[in-house]
Amino acid sequence: MKLKVRFALLVILLAATRGTAENWPCWRGPRLDGTSREAGVPLHWSAASNVVWQTELPGAGHASPIVWDDRVFTVAALPEQQERVLLCLDRPTGAMLWRQPVLTAPLERKHPLNSFASSTPATDGELVYVAFLDRDQMFVAAYDFAGRRRWAVRPGPFASMHGFCSSPLLYRDKVILNGDHDGDSYLVALSRADGHTLWKTPRDHHTRSYCTPLIRDLAGRPQMVLSGDKCVASYDPNTGRRHWIIDGPTEQFVASPVWSEQAGLLLITAGFPDHHILAIRPDGTGDVTQTHIVWRTIKGAAYVPSPLVAGDYFLVVSDSGVAHCFAAATGKLAWAERLGEQHASLVSAGGRVYFLNDEGVMNVVKPGPEFVRLARNEIGEKTFASPALSHGQIFLRGAKHLFCLGEKDQTGQRPAARSARRSSQRAGSATAFSTEVNSGVSE
Repeated sequence: MKLKVRFALLVILLAATRGTAENWPCWRGPRLDGTSREAGVPLHWSAASNVVWQTELPGAGHASPIVWDDRVFTVAALPEQQERVLLCLDRPTGAMLWRQPVLTAPLERKHPLNSFASSTPATDGELVYVAFLDRDQMFVAAYDFAGRRRWAVRPGPFASMHGFCSSPLLYRDKVILNGDHDGDSYLVALSRADGHTLWKTPRDHHTRSYCTPLIRDLAGRPQMVLSGDKCVASYDPNTGRRHWIIDGPTEQFVASPVWSEQAGLLLITAGFPDHHILAIRPDGTGDVTQTHIVWRTIKGAAYVPSPLVAGDYFLVVSDSGVAHCFAAATGKLAWAERLGEQHASLVSAGGRVYFLNDEGVMNVVKPGPEFVRLARNEIGEKTFASPALSHGQIFLRGAKHLFCLGEKDQTGQRPAARSARRSSQRAGSATAFSTEVNSGVSE
């Protein structure tokens, strides 16, 4: 009888852990939209409080950290050596476990606000996938958790006066990358097993763009939606075949799209040289420029920071630092507030939205009809990389350090994080997160 009770308690604990603790495996997290289902994510911190650890990173880069169980990964560039490296840290302590050279090549031309290591890695719990620019070619490689290279390929050319930033995303057996550039642009899907090309779809307008796509099952079909190449378009991530396209509304794009379940709309913000926000119905076929835009505005649009949906609200912050909150269904403006120049994308957890500006100041806001600031926290370093949320902790990459933020117990780590790690180890991490890994997103 006691054994049955213990087993039942273990099942309940594991279910609770799965419901509140999750990995952050790629750009914008497990759902590719900046949202987290974590509980206990800190509201307040400073350089002197609620810092579990801070670790100095070699080189520089704007890539976000990713988290899988007890491992944190990111990439960096060492300009003097012309080297790009993959870094692996221990999540509980912040100790650097290994540093693996990925690519040595001449530094590319880039925009002053870009870096030589801006593409966020992705992981499925077995391999870590990274992307850099090797002279005039996209370079993609896979490493295991011990830092051993499994494969490396160059799937196509890439040329841009603004540099490189194409973050890999995972869908089923594929690694998908955006190859929009000033040449023969393309989208490409590589095999996660060995890197060979599964499909490659040409783009029409040969124009640089840096949008990482969003993948969802919408209108009864899998859709991979991205803005870029002078359009907004949807593709089948299984085949690369295009579902629908909207011309414009501008030339260049960086921010990723988001999906509002309540409104039934895709929302995009763009770009350069013109600024727009569009709300789009996803059920079209072919050219839907004149038929499927539900609302649009030029007010509050962002070029670089990706937006976020929180319940009935769509939140976005312009590069100059003015945050706007709209009703997702109608585009009605709820409020606008200046929060400081920002290039990091928005994240959310526990009914809060986190705005991280370039000076390392995090404004924590409650989404709703009025502006409510819950906290204003400073970390003491400039920050361009977007945050990661995992196991009740926030991971911030500053100009020099990677910070882990959260409550600490006597062992130096957050109690919920330690409990989640032990439960995950018992259940088997690959099994616990198999749904998200197989689909690339969690609906």
